[in-house]
This record gives sequence, C-alpha cells and structure tokens, in this order.
Amino acid sequence: MANCDILISGTGAFAARIAFDIAATASEPVEVVLAGRNRSRLNWLRTAANARSAMFKSKARFTAHAVDLLAAHASDGLLAATNPRILVQAASIQTSQVIAQSGNAWTRLVAEGGLSATAVFQALISSRVAAAITRGGKPVTLLNCSFPDVVNGMITAQGHDVACGMGNVAILSNVFAGSASVARDANIEVLAHYQNLAAWRQPPSSRSGRPPRVWIAGQEVADVFVRFADIQLTPEPVIEKPGARGVPLILAMAAGRSWSGHVPGPGGLPGGYPVQLKDGELELDLPQAVARDEAIAWNASFERENGLSIAVDGTAVFNGPLRTELVRHVPALAQGFHIRDLEAVCLELLTLRDRLLALP
Repeated sequence: MANCDILISGTGAFAARIAFDIAATASEPVEVVLAGRNRSRLNWLRTAANARSAMFKSKARFTAHAVDLLAAHASDGLLAATNPRILVQAASIQTSQVIAQSGNAWTRLVAEGGLSATAVFQALISSRVAAAITRGGKPVTLLNCSFPDVVNGMITAQGHDVACGMGNVAILSNVFAGSASVARDANIEVLAHYQNLAAWRQPPSSRSGRPPRVWIAGQEVADVFVRFADIQLTPEPVIEKPGARGVPLILAMAAGRSWSGHVPGPGGLPGGYPVQLKDGELELDLPQAVARDEAIAWNASFERENGLSIAVDGTAVFNGPLRTELVRHVPALAQGFHIRDLEAVCLELLTLRDRLLALP
C-alpha cells in the first residue's frame, strides 16, 4: 500500500488547476497522486505537474493512478491503493460548463431552474468517495469540489464527513479583495452562496438580486453592487480562481499549519463562509456582528427559494422555479426524495437529461 499526502480524483480542468498550482507553490515536501480513468490525460497531467514543479523549484512530487471512479467499489480500491491523508474530490458526471451552454432542452432547464438541477449528478461520485472513507475507518480529510454549497450537505445527511469545498465564496472574496475600492491590507469577510456569482457574470448595469454580504475592516458594505462595480466575472465557470484559491488551504492541511480564508460547505453547511484552520480543525470565523445561526440561515435561504434543500430527516426537497421545471418532466420526483435514494434518483435524472439533450 502506497502512502500520499494529497489525492486528487479527477482529470478535468478543475483538477488540473489544483495540481498545477500545488506544483508551483509547494514550499514543503508533498506527495500528490492524480487519479482518473483517462490514462492519456492522466499521464499528461502527471508529466506537466512534475515539469512545473521543477520549473518553480517547488517540493511537490506527482504520480498517477488509473481508476474508473464509476466502477463498482472503485473508491474503496483507490483509498486502499493510495492511502491519502487529504482527498480532493474533483470528479463529476456533470460538467460545470453547462451554465455557459445553450441550444437544447436540458441547458434551458438548468438556465431556468438553476444549477441545483445538476446537484444529484455532482453528488454521485463525491458521495461514493465519502462513503468509502467512512467504511475504511482511517482519518482522511475530504475536500469536495463538486458543487460544495449544496452537495456537502447531501454528504453529511448520508452520515459522512466532509471538511469543505473550494471556489464560489472564495472567488468572490478574492476578487473583492483585489478591487480598486479596497486597500491592499484591508481585512475582508464575505458570506456568499454560489447563486451570488451569477450577478457578477453580468455587466454592472445589469446586476440584480440579493448580493453577497461583505465586511471590510469589520464594517458591512451597504451597497455591494456599487462598491464593487469594477469586478467582472466570465460567463463560463471561473476555473482559474477556485482551483488556485483552494491550494493554500490544501497545503496548510498537508503541513499542519494554520490558515484563514473563505470556503463553501464547511462541515456540510449550505453556502460559503469565512473560516480558519487551526490545530487541524476548520471552523467558522464570522464577523463579530453575525451569529452562527444567522449566517447559516442566510445561506440556506437561497436554496429554499430556488434549488435543493436538505431537511433534518434527510429528505431532499426541490424548491421554487427548479421544482416548477421538474414538475413538467418528472412530477413524482419533483416532490423530493430521501438522500438514501440518491443513486436511484441519479439514474432517473440521467434518463431525463439524455432525453432533454436530444430536444432543441
């Protein structure tokens, strides 16, 4: 059985960004395993990451492990073969590029019902990995990169642990910190749900809806859209930002160092928060003016208005326009489902997706 510090599952753009930035910035020795089923892509990522490590004279070393994460017992086998301390789960059966695509009935449903239409797809591999960690009984820190604002709550509802995700709130906190309106040394704190990102993909004159909550030096910003009018995100997913932002946290976890910043889905909570890593534990680090329950309720309200929320008893409930869209296509499923039935629901929704992809 091999041992590694960090296991990255997935070979897509998000996983590549994480690997390449670890390669460029690791100041302490760290062993990284890249895992996925596309052997050609996997070998290229290993080669490029090691070359990048040599280029920047960092202390990261990368190896590859071929595995089909959708195969039976694949997650258990992967854990046994690599024995990781930290598992960064970046594989999914639904690409995030769907938000920038159009031309068929499926992309239209996602556009009108919201990205939570894909939550079950995003949760499939991550929930299997989390379950394998639980079965294995070893201390593995799981970071889920697949739609963590929602999926991490699905993982914890199944009885598994997840430390946090990457991206979303971290995208906004960092672009706000880089705004011309903010002093470079100012302390910035952000509460943000993934749904807050959509406004910043639009030009300033078209932004609307509820903005994220932002504090600068302890003072909450009264009009976030006005204060950060200079910020502009791309219409497609901002892969460069969330992948890069998660790397300092991953390396801090690997080295046992403290860290502070922003993450989505810490401990399975909905949405994103300021956090701190201390003595190996990740905890909320909220502005003094905001109580924990208030912050959680604020983030949870987005999915209750439109999306997928998880009840205390483990029932997943579709809400708002997303529920309306599903009623048109799968009325029985639109009523919700228990999280234990995730795999069966995923098959049903895959059938729906395939059918809608074929329709203009």
